[in-house]
Amino acid sequence: MDVSLLLVAALIVLATWYFFLRDSKRAQFVRTVNLLPGPKSYPIVGTFLPIIFAKRSEVVKVVIDIANKYKPLFRTWIGGRFAEINIMEPEHLEVIMSSSKHIEKSFGYEFMKPWIGTGLLTSTGQKWHTHRKMITPTFHFKILESFVEVFAEKSEILVDKLQKEVGSQGFDVYPYITKCALDIICETAMGTPIFAQDNAESEYVKAVYEVSDIVIQRALRPWLHSNFIFKLSARGKRHDQCLRVLHGFTNKVIQERKAQLLGNGDKMQGYSGSEDEVIGKKKRKAFLDLLLEASLDGVKLTDMELREEVDTFMFEGHDTTSAGMCWALYLLGLHPEVQAKAFEEQERIFQGSIRSPTMKDLNEMKYLEQVIKESLRLYPSVPFIGRLLNEDVQLGGYTLPAGCFLALHIYQVHRNEKQFPNPHEFDPDNFLPERVAKRHPYAYVPFSAGPRNCVGQKFALLEEKTVLSYMLRHYKWSSLDKEEDVPIVADLVLRPLNGIRLKITKRGDKRL
Repeated sequence: MDVSLLLVAALIVLATWYFFLRDSKRAQFVRTVNLLPGPKSYPIVGTFLPIIFAKRSEVVKVVIDIANKYKPLFRTWIGGRFAEINIMEPEHLEVIMSSSKHIEKSFGYEFMKPWIGTGLLTSTGQKWHTHRKMITPTFHFKILESFVEVFAEKSEILVDKLQKEVGSQGFDVYPYITKCALDIICETAMGTPIFAQDNAESEYVKAVYEVSDIVIQRALRPWLHSNFIFKLSARGKRHDQCLRVLHGFTNKVIQERKAQLLGNGDKMQGYSGSEDEVIGKKKRKAFLDLLLEASLDGVKLTDMELREEVDTFMFEGHDTTSAGMCWALYLLGLHPEVQAKAFEEQERIFQGSIRSPTMKDLNEMKYLEQVIKESLRLYPSVPFIGRLLNEDVQLGGYTLPAGCFLALHIYQVHRNEKQFPNPHEFDPDNFLPERVAKRHPYAYVPFSAGPRNCVGQKFALLEEKTVLSYMLRHYKWSSLDKEEDVPIVADLVLRPLNGIRLKITKRGDKRL
């Protein structure tokens, strides 16, 4: 027989075997996933049909309704191709979050990579382990203490800006808080002020807002998942324009900071933290400066890696804290008795002074910390976390096959009636030490948990305490809308669709 015919026959057999094996494995995967309960799946859109046709103000409600119908463990299909297992019991979260085997992020995070690359949020494997080890020391207590000065400076600008709203019939506080958070994160991340609170038309600020919105709009539209189609769309073109602004700004700052460090030569230590003879005060280290100086086994981060980590810090450090502070303000405005108690704590600490807080002051704000934590319980800044399952897992009597995505429902976990009495009510006493001790450790995870927990959670808590301390000491406020009248949207963070409407009054003259 002709050798060529034998080769063709062999190739046909191998191809047939390959496709049969592939299809049989796929069929087995689908059968295993579909043993779990879940909504009906359709071609192309999977189980996304109710979400695609829902109004923006109704998407979160639709997701919550589906979760309540099929909880505690159910499956969905993304675009008809990807299986996603939805998890919302603390015991189930612990299995996933505490494991070092399931740290890879899910498909949805791909849409953020054009902006933040594979920084700490999206990287995996050896790169994640190396960068995590290198970055963790940059959130040391002493470094965080130096950032408190920035938190205070920007908070003072915020309370001054709010003066014009005193006596008004109401206003949206969200833009004020977001700009304050942007000012804070830009100065602490890059050491470069952007004056977001003074310059509403900043190209960089507008690009941050827009690219965040485009990413979530793309994630909710399966037909825009394809890079080819997305880049042809109007959203895709605007996305690229925003990235040029964002990356251009970060690259410019990196080069400037590197030049400053190189220019100092032997005076690098002076630049980093000793007394600066020119301006007569301490120079603060920014996150970027710390990364420029850091190395692991003599290896420093490349310019691309520096940009990825700084952009990640910018993304994660402004949107999440903005949402957290706004929800805390909203809930304090709805509950005047809680606000009064939080204000009394401030009076005990500051004795009527409007001076800047110290780290000691912030550590004494126990009740305000309870308020912040309870706000994050009801309105977690990141309501869902996505992971990729790298090996089969037994959970709740089902086999979760390797290759499926996991959606960890933080919003649902935080409202678990077995863990929190009256789970939908705002009660800062949920975070009294004796109550915390009785709860499952994974019942409250606003900053994730386990090896992939948020490295900046102490930074966030100190920032929120500082800003809210200034707000409490300067103003008394009331929220103008009931909770049922405040639709929420899960963009990149959980935010109120129409902002947070407050009415404020000044607390009176304060001593310096």
